[in-house]
Amino acid sequence: MEFEYKQIIVAVDGSKTAELAFNKAVDIAKRNDAQLILAHVIDHRTFATAEAYDRTLAERAENYARELLADYQLKAEQAGVTKIKSDIEYGSPKMKIAKEISRKHQADLIICGATGMNAVERFLIGSVSESITRYADCDVLIVRN
Repeated sequence: MEFEYKQIIVAVDGSKTAELAFNKAVDIAKRNDAQLILAHVIDHRTFATAEAYDRTLAERAENYARELLADYQLKAEQAGVTKIKSDIEYGSPKMKIAKEISRKHQADLIICGATGMNAVERFLIGSVSESITRYADCDVLIVRN
């Protein structure tokens, strides 16, 4: 008996590696007739301090996320994926994707792009893809350039 993925999360942030991960996720979702969950996590820590001066930062980040996911959804539909959901969350992408979003959607596969960090950055703060791999309860596919 052949295993099929039914709930596939693809983490997207607008980067080149996220685009590659999205393309791979579309192919896998079509082959498996799976639900494709487009996930984007707004890391509020990146603008928490600056928001004291500009209160529109969170709103702009959310508008960007909505537009980004709408664009990805349109591309997935045009490629032939019929079951698509979007999920926008606030928090740390490292934990939200692996622990909360994957459990909420009962994911059996998470797909994300490899980090663009150098070795020193990875050592000091770790990458999102590394954390997803470490903490996810399901299979993880890291897509490289």
